[in-house]
Amino acid sequence: QVQLVESGGGLVQAGGSLRLSCAASGRAFSSLTMGWFRQAPGKERDFVATISWSYGTTAYADSVKGRFTISRDNAKNTVHLQMNSLKPEDTAVYYCAADPSLRVGVRLADWDYRYWGQGTSVTVSS
Repeated sequence: QVQLVESGGGLVQAGGSLRLSCAASGRAFSSLTMGWFRQAPGKERDFVATISWSYGTTAYADSVKGRFTISRDNAKNTVHLQMNSLKPEDTAVYYCAADPSLRVGVRLADWDYRYWGQGTSVTVSS
């Protein structure tokens, strides 16, 4: 079992930055592929970014490439999502997710992830 707790959401103006964090517990963090997803009001949950357990390989949704950066700190059991140049369309609840399968490579689909956090809300005003 893995527990995930997100933090760092809030209200920010367009063009601003936020850094989301996700603290994991319950299993060796270094063996987890971690992902961030988001769900805007009235829309489906979408992939944002992922970082693999094996080589720290990253992948991003096209909509956030060049603006968001995912990173992990295995010593602190934490994954971060640095979000720069935020846009109103980035407004959503952001979820952290963990895949314990030890499969090599990145995971882009929500069904790849077994464990989910409760989410943290990000609102970007125009």
